[in-house]
Amino acid sequence: MSVSDLAPSHIRAIAPYQPGKPISELAREMGIEESSIIKLASNENPLGVSPLAQRAIQAVLGDLGRYPDGNGFELKQALGERYGVALDSIVLGNGSNDVLDLAARAFLTPADAAVYSQHAFAVYPLAVQAMGARGIEVPARDYAHDLDAMAKAITPATRVVFIANPNNPTGTFVGADALEAFIKGLPDHVLLVLDEAYNEYLPVEVRTDTVAWLRRFPNLVISRTLSKVYGLAGLRVGYALASPEVAGLMNRVREPFNVNSVALAAAAAALRDDDFIRASYELNRAGMTQITEGLTALGLKYIPSYGNFVSFEVEDAAGVFQRLLQAGVIVRPIAGYGMPNHLRVSIGLQSENARFLESLERAIA
Repeated sequence: MSVSDLAPSHIRAIAPYQPGKPISELAREMGIEESSIIKLASNENPLGVSPLAQRAIQAVLGDLGRYPDGNGFELKQALGERYGVALDSIVLGNGSNDVLDLAARAFLTPADAAVYSQHAFAVYPLAVQAMGARGIEVPARDYAHDLDAMAKAITPATRVVFIANPNNPTGTFVGADALEAFIKGLPDHVLLVLDEAYNEYLPVEVRTDTVAWLRRFPNLVISRTLSKVYGLAGLRVGYALASPEVAGLMNRVREPFNVNSVALAAAAAALRDDDFIRASYELNRAGMTQITEGLTALGLKYIPSYGNFVSFEVEDAAGVFQRLLQAGVIVRPIAGYGMPNHLRVSIGLQSENARFLESLERAIA
């Protein structure tokens, strides 16, 4: 017997999450200078870290010999003030991935099931499988969540439903009326985890105060992150907003000190940097137009996106991906999401977007 046989079969069956290729890895593989590579694979903020967050980071570096605040009081206070929620309604995570995993750990057992959409974020089935629960993947409709089909997939064994809004990697969005109706129709025994990692990129005209729904729906968990528009991907800070009862259960399974001191300080400061957030949003809107117009000019179909990325269809996607790598441009293959003929590109700086489009034109020639 192999020592790996000591692990449960549902753990042995997990296929690990595959992140975007790092710049340093491509440089080693291709013998390319790191400075000449652009990475548009992981939906990162091309403006980097906000000035307020950078100053906060510098201020705490001298105290790294001590453990962080395990309760994250300063960050929770900043979040509470921003969203009008009590501190006991907040769960902090090592990125929003951690928060999603906490929800699965707190509410799923091997006897339970969870529902999520086809082409949805890869962490959902991973978190469900890690608990030995049954994952129910509902076919998408035009790459988007089919809420009617998802509602029909719920059984007495279902305990959690995951919805990403906007969704990664498709960029699709569920409108507020349809989403609210879906929540209203959920059985009492089902928790909805609403993953809003890209919420800050939504156009103003489609934004809704989903946090206000928490007062009406005790079975709602809202997950968000500071890795995207806030520019803190390298520090891994996420959070959930939920009823005190649900948040309390998630905090019971949360690892002690799961968010480090630097991340806590940077996140609290980043939440206050409205100028940086505004600049990031405007850059993304302009870049989205630049890339989608460029894809159209190349005769390529794309999925209209509400995030900071675009998934587009291309013949021989795997080959185009490799040719882009050889040109020093990293995008994201999404065959693992059931989309073998698509690639996903993050919105970058104007110059990065232009170089991507130029390289893509050569790669598909």
